[in-house]
Amino acid sequence: MGRLKPGWTVARAKAQLEVVSPAVFRNTIPPTYVPELIKYYVAYKLTAIPAGTGVSMLRNHYSDPLYILLAIAALVLLIACANLANLMLARATAREREIAVRLAIGASRFRLVRQLLAESMLLAIIGAGCGIFLAQALVRYLVSFLTSDQDRVFVDLALDWRVLCFTTAVGVITSLLFGLTPAIRATQAAPGNVMKTNSRGLTAGRERYALRRGLVVTQVALSLMLLVGALLFTRSLHNLLTVDAGFRTQGLLATVLDTSPLKYSSERRLAVFDQLLAQARATPGVDFAALTSIIPLSGDRWNERLVLPGSPQKDRVVSNFSRISGGYFRTLGMPILEGRDFTEHDTVSSPPVAIVNETFVRKFLNGANPLGQVMRVVTGPGERPQSYQVIGLTKDAKYVHLRDEFTPTVYVAQSQEPDPDPDTIVITRSSSGVALTSLMASMRQSIANVSPAINLSFASMETQVEESLTRERLMATLSGFFGFLAAALATLGLYGVMSYMVVRRRSEIGIRIALGAGRQTIMGLILGEAGWLLGIGLAIGLVLSIACARVAAAMLYGLQPHDPLTLLLALALLASVAFLASALPARKAANLEPMAALREE
Repeated sequence: MGRLKPGWTVARAKAQLEVVSPAVFRNTIPPTYVPELIKYYVAYKLTAIPAGTGVSMLRNHYSDPLYILLAIAALVLLIACANLANLMLARATAREREIAVRLAIGASRFRLVRQLLAESMLLAIIGAGCGIFLAQALVRYLVSFLTSDQDRVFVDLALDWRVLCFTTAVGVITSLLFGLTPAIRATQAAPGNVMKTNSRGLTAGRERYALRRGLVVTQVALSLMLLVGALLFTRSLHNLLTVDAGFRTQGLLATVLDTSPLKYSSERRLAVFDQLLAQARATPGVDFAALTSIIPLSGDRWNERLVLPGSPQKDRVVSNFSRISGGYFRTLGMPILEGRDFTEHDTVSSPPVAIVNETFVRKFLNGANPLGQVMRVVTGPGERPQSYQVIGLTKDAKYVHLRDEFTPTVYVAQSQEPDPDPDTIVITRSSSGVALTSLMASMRQSIANVSPAINLSFASMETQVEESLTRERLMATLSGFFGFLAAALATLGLYGVMSYMVVRRRSEIGIRIALGAGRQTIMGLILGEAGWLLGIGLAIGLVLSIACARVAAAMLYGLQPHDPLTLLLALALLASVAFLASALPARKAANLEPMAALREE
């Protein structure tokens, strides 16, 4: 930790550290350093990062998703503004005569625009106020969504002046977005022309609806973008939930044990581990049990650099490690493909042995038989040399996270560690009918039978997987909600515009029917108009979706941002719903009585 000198920036400090890094590491090589590691040591680079707000893994993990969700929320707000602008335009058209009369008797256009904007501002303020209270409730749900037993989230959710100022600014901006243009257009008409013309007229000119059509196209395009994003995140989450982790998570329970209060020697600690494992296997409801140093998919990692004679990778052999007991693979449901498992004969006094996975063999041995191979761990100064002979080959399994590819992994025997850590983990598998709470109670009693001083905690593997996908579940849930909301708003906007056009063109439609146009022809006329708007909006939205989806590429799993199936599905969903919304005004127009429509003139 350090404090920057006056006038220095983090970027400048980072650049300076990169310059001095080679000299720093060359001059600090430990005299007992292993030769294989020296070149990696001198290649290290010093860097600088801001630390004024702490170093938070949670912030790093969620910053990009939350920025994307903020952009999604802004797009939904823009769609809502377009929808309200259409409503305000319709309202302004209905008040043409009133506004014309006011202008005719001397009211200024500026004063009328101000009055119409005040109405928009009132709507925005009411909406912002309701949004504040709704946000207070929903933000607590969001924080609880992000919180897990391993990562507690503490956020100050109290309202302050910054939140209120931001909300006020959003209210003002939205009122201008959906209110200013309708207000200006409403006051542009010449009073004389409006007074001479009937409020409905025979045929509504196409230019009269240009802005409304443009707003509908905008809503459809933005809605398609959000729907594509929602489907991408949802399908990505589904891919992660159904991916082959290499083991079965159902019925697995991890009991994390801390034996440090016992203050035993290394030999005594190994004996206690054997007792704990025996007690776990004898626990009612437990089918299989084993010890491990790392819970799969927990985010923990242990890796070592290896010297492996005959490997084409030469000095680039870096593998994950895990220290386990015999029965681990049977407990997790990972078959041993070749060789054998660890047994009671693998002790501190016997030659160290290891089991490797398929990726290790494929990446480092070109698929050759690994049994009998000897690998040496590259150790640092003061560390004891360590070599292992491979005695088995097991199936690949995910190590750190579900979205990771299978990585080379070496499993070594817990019973051969001469100085074991006081912490260990008991992995148990139970039958599907055993309740998790009762199993935890039974395991607690079994551990207490060895020593009540041992500290313990529990982690269900199914819960572990769910918590490891919190970010993905958050994105799928919230983007799905916003995508559905955007599609609903766009559909409502299209329905509103088409209904308004049908009302404004009642006379025209009545004349067409009176002159012999069939009801199918009238429906085709209205649906064709809606189809053009929908088609243009979908085309624009498709281009925007392909361009913008790349931003989320790093958060997707098992599919590309421009996945054709996702794009087709989003197009089909939005087009289907929009067609149904357009069919209602079209049917209403087709069922219009021509004489009743003409009498209204």
